[in-house]
Amino acid sequence: MRAGIRSWASFAAVAAIAAGLVTGCDAGEKNSSAAPSWCPTVEGYAVDCGTVERPLVEGNPGLGTVNVGYALIRHSGNGAAKGAILPNPGGPGVPMIAHAAEAVKLSAEMLSDHDVLLIDPRGTGVSDALDCGVGEDEFQLGTREQQREAVGRCADRLGDKAAGYTSAATVDDFDAVRARLGIDKVIPYGISYGTYLLPIYAQRHPEHVSAMILSGAYPHDHDPLQRPNAEAVSLALQRICERSGVCDGNRAVEDLRTVAARLRERPITVQAKGRVVLDEAKLASLVFEAATSNVGADPTAMTPLGMLPAALHSAVRGDDSGLIEFVKLTTIEPGYENIGLYITVACNDYQPLWSREASVPEREQQYRAALTRAAGQFGAFSAEGFAGGQRDGGDACLRWPGIPGHQRPADVRTPMPDVPVLVLSGDLDAITPDANGKLAAAKFPRSTFISVPNTGHVPDLEPSGCVVGLIAGFVRTGTVQGAECVASVPPIAVAPVTN
Repeated sequence: MRAGIRSWASFAAVAAIAAGLVTGCDAGEKNSSAAPSWCPTVEGYAVDCGTVERPLVEGNPGLGTVNVGYALIRHSGNGAAKGAILPNPGGPGVPMIAHAAEAVKLSAEMLSDHDVLLIDPRGTGVSDALDCGVGEDEFQLGTREQQREAVGRCADRLGDKAAGYTSAATVDDFDAVRARLGIDKVIPYGISYGTYLLPIYAQRHPEHVSAMILSGAYPHDHDPLQRPNAEAVSLALQRICERSGVCDGNRAVEDLRTVAARLRERPITVQAKGRVVLDEAKLASLVFEAATSNVGADPTAMTPLGMLPAALHSAVRGDDSGLIEFVKLTTIEPGYENIGLYITVACNDYQPLWSREASVPEREQQYRAALTRAAGQFGAFSAEGFAGGQRDGGDACLRWPGIPGHQRPADVRTPMPDVPVLVLSGDLDAITPDANGKLAAAKFPRSTFISVPNTGHVPDLEPSGCVVGLIAGFVRTGTVQGAECVASVPPIAVAPVTN
């Protein structure tokens, strides 16, 4: 559901800060001569790399195996590690090992006495990357019908092997790596889809979890219509206008409603990274997902969200130039997400709006009925427009056959372990809004929820160090101290709206 890709893409700047800290290494460089060529070299730290062979589908050896790659970054201090942090950057479909620089930067305050275990989820990176015949640009920029066609093509290409790509299978791989390395307990640190994935690890392997951090979180039983996300778009516009004083939040929401209605009837074509047909659904996708990513990473820089109120107001008056620039700025850069795995895991695991046993025409009827019942509950958007803007929701998976007998995570009733959990949300985030973060926190007996003002998806990106410091303190003590620092996170830059 949640593309952590933009969050990790923004860490490219962080990697530049850490220039020279992490590079790819050839065999015989910093690691042992047996290290695989993809093993990262991290200045100041020893790194152990390898693979663990796993069945693609448990109990069905005829479907083959998958080799799961890992890189264990050893702590720099003396003595045994006090713990091992297990991060996942989201997606689904984002690899971990290629983002070693970002992981080291985020974990810098903890690497003196904690190891960091990087694992590429099956189907990504060095873990036998999945290819089901769908191009990233094709899926990101295509119309809804093109996306549905791509999903069906992916399913046809994979056949029975699609059953091997689920969140449950992924976390069982993680535990096999943990066991191979002799690590007793881990501290899962999930970002975006990682907050959906790693609680499954906690359910299936509770004895090996000591604490957990979930940043940009949503629960397994999130609203399949994503109505809280639509409402969060309106909240984000109202908040940035109120805090900046250069626009009226209620006016911005009404402008969004007006522009969405116009694009619903008369789409426009924009030449961005490719040809983008900007209808209401594409606008919804760009506004709720792309525009609220990375907000707050540099409060002084103009972001797509910051320019949105002015762009919408001009568009209402007939000038689409700001809206076109918004589209160009929110086009997702390629290369961070395996789109085939994204499709496969989302369609296997997320709750659909139809019966799995239904035919495609019956599914379409059930989907339309669900939208009709929810009409008027999508903020500034129509039900069909907002649902059509969800890359992994709405009717995107309509042609996905599904796995017979597969239990989706929302249907699992295994309780979460009684361990300390820190849940973080950005209060400008419409991908994983505060409302969903609170629901995710409520699943755990001992959780602390913190909403970080003036940040989007995800709050770890804010530059003051407040959030990273809270996480480091939590890792070491299992408690949250000094959370009042989030109040000092500054408002983002917003373009003035002129009448």
